Amino acid sequence: MAAMKTNAMRILSAKKIPFKHYTYDPEVTDGVMVAALLRQPGEKVFKTLVTEGASKNHYVFVIPVGETLDLKICAKTVGEKSVAMIKQKDLLPLTGYIHGGCSPVGMKKLFRTVIHTTARKHETICVSAGHVGNQIEVSPIDLAELIGAEFSDIIV
Repeated sequence: MAAMKTNAMRILSAKKIPFKHYTYDPEVTDGVMVAALLRQPGEKVFKTLVTEGASKNHYVFVIPVGETLDLKICAKTVGEKSVAMIKQKDLLPLTGYIHGGCSPVGMKKLFRTVIHTTARKHETICVSAGHVGNQIEVSPIDLAELIGAEFSDIIV
């Protein structure tokens, strides 16, 4: 059976950005467990979180799977009075991705994105490939350039 090629993977290929593709049991939804299944340290595997600011603008934050987003710092980083996580039911219509399979690459719209500063310590990081059970490993610098992301300290 041929390997699945997700929209995120097609975009990376089209832009000639090198990446590795990993699959894991889609029943596993805990990010720390996903990192273990991928045989990757947790600080190298990142989750993609989507928020809404007081202005109703949306923002994407990419942080290590074992960490927690600091919403106050995030709001300050993007110049908002406050930001809150969006409701799970709003994720698919907004981004084109479902919970557990949200990639920072290939969302319906390009949202302002902030990647946690620790990503720069690694040659590569893993993020969702845009489908539950699929991850891509890519240079954090290439990723940031592709999606126009900035780096900031956004965790508790």
